[in-house]
Amino acid sequence: MNVALAHHWLASYRGGEKVLEQIASLFPQSDIYTLVRNLQVHIPGLAGHPIHESPLNLLPYASRAHRHLLPLHPLAIKMLRVHDHVDALISSDASMIKGLSIPKNATHICYCHSPPRYLWELGAEYKRTSFAARFALDRVAPMLRRFDWEAAQRVTHFIANSQFVADRIRKYYDRDAEVIHPPVAVDDFCPTRERESFSLVISELVSYKRIDIAIKAFNELGQRLVVIGDGPERKKLETLAKPNIQFLGRQPFPVLKEHFETAAAFIFPGIEDFGITPVEAQAAGCPVVAYRAGGALETVLEGRTGVFFDTQNPESLMSTLEELRPETIAARDCRENAETFSAQIFRQRLAKSLAKFNLSVAPQAVSSDECEKPTWTTPIAIGSTSGAQ
Repeated sequence: MNVALAHHWLASYRGGEKVLEQIASLFPQSDIYTLVRNLQVHIPGLAGHPIHESPLNLLPYASRAHRHLLPLHPLAIKMLRVHDHVDALISSDASMIKGLSIPKNATHICYCHSPPRYLWELGAEYKRTSFAARFALDRVAPMLRRFDWEAAQRVTHFIANSQFVADRIRKYYDRDAEVIHPPVAVDDFCPTRERESFSLVISELVSYKRIDIAIKAFNELGQRLVVIGDGPERKKLETLAKPNIQFLGRQPFPVLKEHFETAAAFIFPGIEDFGITPVEAQAAGCPVVAYRAGGALETVLEGRTGVFFDTQNPESLMSTLEELRPETIAARDCRENAETFSAQIFRQRLAKSLAKFNLSVAPQAVSSDECEKPTWTTPIAIGSTSGAQ
């Protein structure tokens, strides 16, 4: 069967694009359709795939300002024509690319990272990003939601990246979804290093991530916290923070890796659809302290690879940190749990799901490839989340 792929936009290289890379490896000859594309963003796994952009891509700076052109998205998607010879479309979507028109009788399988939050849940957050966003959502949000809902009804089969997202697909689209967790590059991390006496946050610094909870909690505890990431909330958070909290801004992967592998605990105070960073932390042998909600409930094993706090406020996080017993969480358990989210397992599970629709994948993409396992030579001292010992 002739299979095409689609992705909401190719403007960055983050979790969604890494999922697309893995899907593309299953169909190495496939064309890819997208709303806009930033040619300065290199996505290694898409090399050799013909990529088709919508007419929106012709507008100046569209690849960087696409979020502020929301009213034009439905029209641009309608104008992006999938080839008539396509038998199946696999879309990777956190927006509205699922609304692509495909040939009659073609199968459409949507790997849904999330129903678009700016339409269904976080409109107020999105409005604060710019006047254009506020104008767009105030005037056209009902039309956009209708377009998105109707597109969802034409999808043959939904795959969600978590049960949390599957529940939201049911809530907003009245559709069932299979759950296949996204791939995480667990082998990029070493879980056998000694822990140091600091806790870690890695996140975009935007309000819904609730990094302010971590800042306030560590202000009170006086413990060392390292914050990696940037965003519109950074100045506000830096003003709020005491000297025991260090902001490093955006950092390259080697710096992220170093901190994942040596932190005493990874702090995750927000609600995410899946949340790759807690899995990366576990891949590095680092225990996770997460708010009890969202995708973290599917990736963190309570008492074995992390702990949860129950109320999304500093007091609840502080109480959980004070009761945390790091010696009860083994780096080996963290790593073994993270390995269940490997790219190899993702491809195998996705291939099995697609086989139900007679979609054959490249055999080499799902063959077993034994990776080098960590050598557990000595017990790992997780250490304490407190300050200098």
